[in-house]
Order: sequence, then structure tokens, then C-alpha cells
Amino acid sequence: MLDLYGTQVGSRVLLGTARYPSPAVLAEAVKQSRTEIVTVSLRRETAGGRNGGAFFDMIRALGVRVLPNTAGCHGVSEAVLTAKMAREVFQTNWIKLEVIGNHDTLQPDVFALVEAARILASEGFEVFPYTTDDLVVAERLLEAGCKVLMPWCAPIGTAAGPLNPSALRSMRAHFPDVPLIVDAGIGRPSHATTVMELGFDAVLLNTAVAGAGDPAAMAEAFAKAIEAGRQAFGAGMLEPRDMAVPSTPVIGKAVFA
Repeated sequence: MLDLYGTQVGSRVLLGTARYPSPAVLAEAVKQSRTEIVTVSLRRETAGGRNGGAFFDMIRALGVRVLPNTAGCHGVSEAVLTAKMAREVFQTNWIKLEVIGNHDTLQPDVFALVEAARILASEGFEVFPYTTDDLVVAERLLEAGCKVLMPWCAPIGTAAGPLNPSALRSMRAHFPDVPLIVDAGIGRPSHATTVMELGFDAVLLNTAVAGAGDPAAMAEAFAKAIEAGRQAFGAGMLEPRDMAVPSTPVIGKAVFA
């Protein structure tokens, strides 16, 4: 089980709800992923006017926990206000905190992120910060009151997979007791397996599932890949070696005169 702010979660898949072809396709993807948590952008959906309310009703009907996010926010005050609105709409203290600093890479503004996290944590929010793989930033977020970290493995929507496995490995080693959820940049089930084999606790997916030819089938594939990666990590994998090692023992082999 995965512990997130005292809530026990069985699934290690978190699923975004944007960009699906239809609500029915989204619902089936949620089912096939076996997720227990979906993320919802309050700002994105309310921008749709009356359709926002219907969308939120559909999300509630899925029977999963909602993790609202502050996607699209570019400053501290904007992110804090959006988080407060989300708490009112969804009646939850959970918030996935995004404060974007670069329009091209969608990289977090880590300075604003830490400040916003400190404000929200002081007001009772349980913050899931979307951050980089920088250890110093991670330390500051924990000091600000975060108990979960969500580092990227590549820019949002790129589907590039882990660009810096060494940094991700260092983050896992540096914070052995902090729940770490890889958020952004996952494109294939094999990418998800890779980060789970590094010891990460969960993966948040959106574009890789919603943009697939068959989102439901892709959601199922990711669920299996994430489970396999977690099981492999727990089983204890062999480390790479510089020299070949025979799998057949040499003791007891036949000797010819």
C-alpha cells in the first residue's frame, strides 16, 4: 500500500483527465488503469463555462479520489487562489501544485513553487508539488511542509521518458522515506517500468494514455508495466556487470583426457 498524507492507496497509477476523445473513453481508461486517484485541472475545466459542472459531476461518478491541480498557473498568487477554489469545489485538502516558469518546456518555477507550497501547507493543504529532479529544491519543498514529491522525468507531454536516470536514482536514495511520484514525460509503458525499477512509488500519466489510439488498452498496459516495475524493485534486481558471468557452473563438468 502507498501512504499519501495518511491515506492508504492500493494502486500506484495516478491518471490525468485531460485530452480524452470523450467522457466514455476517459471512464473506460480509468477502469482499465485500476487507478484510485485522478487529477483534475479546475482552471482548464471552468474555462469551458457550463460544461465544467457536467465534467466535475462525471468525475465524481467514477468513484475515485480527486487530486485537483493548479495546471496553467504561472505565479504564486494565481496558484494559491486556484488551490483554494479547488478545495471548495471538490471538498478536499489535496492539491497538485503546479507553478509554471517556462512556456516552452513547462518547467516549474521552483522559487514560486516553494513559496506557494509554504503558503498552502500553512493553510491546511496537503500539497503534491510538481517539481524538477533537483535535490535542493526537493529539500526546500519538504521544509515548506510537503510530504510527497512529484519530480518530472522529462518535460510535460514530450513522451521522452527518463532523461536523467542518475538524478532520479539520486533522489530516491536521498529521500528513502518520502513518497515519490514521477510526473510528466512518461511516454511508454517501458518508461514507467524503468522509473518503478528505480524505486519510485507511483507514476502520474495523462498524455501517454489520452493520446493513444486506444486509451483504455494503453491504460491497462501502463497498469501492468507499473506493477511489474514495482515487483522487480522489491525482488532485488541484479546490477550491471563489466565482466561476463557464466550461468552454468564449471564445477563438476566433464573432463576429457
